[in-house]
Amino acid sequence: QVQLVESGGGSVQAGGSLRLSCATSGRLFNIYRVGWFRQAPGEEREFVAQIDWSGGSTTYADSVKGRFTCSKDGAKNTVYLQMSSLRPDDTAVYYCAAASYDGRGYADWGQGTQVTVSS
Repeated sequence: QVQLVESGGGSVQAGGSLRLSCATSGRLFNIYRVGWFRQAPGEEREFVAQIDWSGGSTTYADSVKGRFTCSKDGAKNTVYLQMSSLRPDDTAVYYCAAASYDGRGYADWGQGTQVTVSS
């Protein structure tokens, strides 16, 4: 099992930036991908971005392409989500999750961090 802890959320005005961190621990040798997801009030959780643990390849939702960047610091076992040009509709609780080679998909999740963007 992998433990994940998000940090870096907060309140920002539209057009501003935030960087979220996802610190990982546990069975890290079994991770093949870490993803970011978000859930706004009354909405379903949606995919935001993901990064391959080994190769660093990234994928983004269309709604954040060109504004968000996902990266990884291997020495710190931490994944980042740099968010720029933030909009009010980016307001949500942001979660990171780990997918392992055991076939369970995104089975390990962090507790989430709130991001609020005001107009």
